[in-house]
Amino acid sequence: MIYQKGFFHQISASLLACTFLVFGLSSCRKTKDDSDFVPKPKGFNRIDLPSTHYVQLLENHPYTFQYSSQAIIKPDTVAWAEPHWIYVYYPAYKAMIQLTYKSLNNDPTKLSRLIDDAYKLAAKHSQKASSIQNSILTTPKGEKVMLMRLEGEVPTYLQFYTTDSTKHYLRGALYFNTALKSDSLEPVIEYLKKDVIKMVNTLQWKQ
Repeated sequence: MIYQKGFFHQISASLLACTFLVFGLSSCRKTKDDSDFVPKPKGFNRIDLPSTHYVQLLENHPYTFQYSSQAIIKPDTVAWAEPHWIYVYYPAYKAMIQLTYKSLNNDPTKLSRLIDDAYKLAAKHSQKASSIQNSILTTPKGEKVMLMRLEGEVPTYLQFYTTDSTKHYLRGALYFNTALKSDSLEPVIEYLKKDVIKMVNTLQWKQ
């Protein structure tokens, strides 16, 4: 009986040692797996962007330009809209470029006021914008275009204006009618920015 009791004590001790070994290995393996765990980045809706083909604006306005065949030209529908204010509307992206035109009639004071208004309209979004980047483009005809790129959760992501300084002034703003956030819209914003640059580079004033 004494031999058997010692024998069972040896078995119990061996089982206890094995149990600690198993738990120890499991604990080490769990720690390693946890250290290797990398959370997946936040995903966004995929937006397919087709190749762009441009067509000429043929409507009766004091200006003409080339715009994307993906877009539809619509009259501006706001209550205070003036003649020759239009939307370049993109149904696939629920986006539009609003164009507002003003005749200058060789009035430098009017031009100065319109330019001030353009900066004031951009500044309205400064509280929500994380940044506003201004750049000046020069068209093939030598005219200057002020392009303002706004980043953050703002109503408009691109604003611009251009003028011949004597007769014509045109201002544009890009809007989206969608609940998607700006970071997920970024590919579309850059896609439409190319359309804006094409628009101003092909802009021609009518006499």
